[in-house]
Amino acid sequence: MQLRALGRIALIGLATTLVITGCSNAGSSQKPGGSTNASGLEKTSLLIGQYPGADSAPLFIAMERGFFKEEGLDVKQEPIQAPQMVLPKLSNGQMDVVLGSYATILTIQEGGQEKFKYIADSYQGATGAFGVMVAKNSPVKKIIDLKGKKIGVNSLKGLGVLTMNPHLKINGVDPAKDVTYVEIPTTNWLSSLDKGDVDAVWMTDPYVSQAESELGATMLIDTMSGPTESLPITGWAATEKWIAANPKTLAAFQRAMAKAQNIAATDRDAVTKILPTFTKIPAETAATINLGNYPTTLNAQRIQRVADLMAEYGFLKAKMDVSSMIVNPQG
Repeated sequence: MQLRALGRIALIGLATTLVITGCSNAGSSQKPGGSTNASGLEKTSLLIGQYPGADSAPLFIAMERGFFKEEGLDVKQEPIQAPQMVLPKLSNGQMDVVLGSYATILTIQEGGQEKFKYIADSYQGATGAFGVMVAKNSPVKKIIDLKGKKIGVNSLKGLGVLTMNPHLKINGVDPAKDVTYVEIPTTNWLSSLDKGDVDAVWMTDPYVSQAESELGATMLIDTMSGPTESLPITGWAATEKWIAANPKTLAAFQRAMAKAQNIAATDRDAVTKILPTFTKIPAETAATINLGNYPTTLNAQRIQRVADLMAEYGFLKAKMDVSSMIVNPQG
């Protein structure tokens, strides 16, 4: 979570191959891609693409607590690496909704591969959860010390680079000339830092916590502070075509997710309890990691920060107005 892949898959990043079934609901009649029922939903059976990380916790809370069932929905989920990899399934209706980093969806939107709208917020950056880590005895003590150094990132056009660049810039380091970004798979972050393959690595929790406890590493830059404080990370999206064809189903999905999002926003224990059920994060690690925040409203102005930052650093060719991409819940 590309920012969540364009960054965020990397952000906690260990995928499970299981498809977990949520709640079941019997429809009265069938139509291609789903069923209708007495509630008038256009579809009752949905497939949701999700990153197996903290971003997706509200989805699993909604499934576990029966919020989808209450809305007449039978929800199944599929772990994904990035929205780009499931674009055909989203375009042909095999997959209904996808979790994507805001930057990833904006990149797809600008490229014209598909037309998306955001239907619910998911995850937002918070202090301590995303940052540039340096080894225990590293000579890099200040941001200016990164001049001429190699920095490991999950993607060369991902969340790490996007959120690091402003911090480098305001500290006199030119991101385009003074540092070399090196793409490193999430699972190799700790070993690359420990072996000295790179001078620093941008990480997300639980890797931040592991690097601190296992390697004695320290955070040089908190990339969710200052100019990138509380940057939106991921949100739920659907294609314009799907939204137009399924307005009642969309509203039902949004209502169920709103309940779960409110729980995630106010009850950390609910999140840490659910994480080990769909990720490889052990329960003891889940209890101590630095989590991001779970916004309870879908706010265009907040998401516009991501688009503006992407345009400033060349991730997008031109500025984009995200307000037309927002579909807020209707009652």
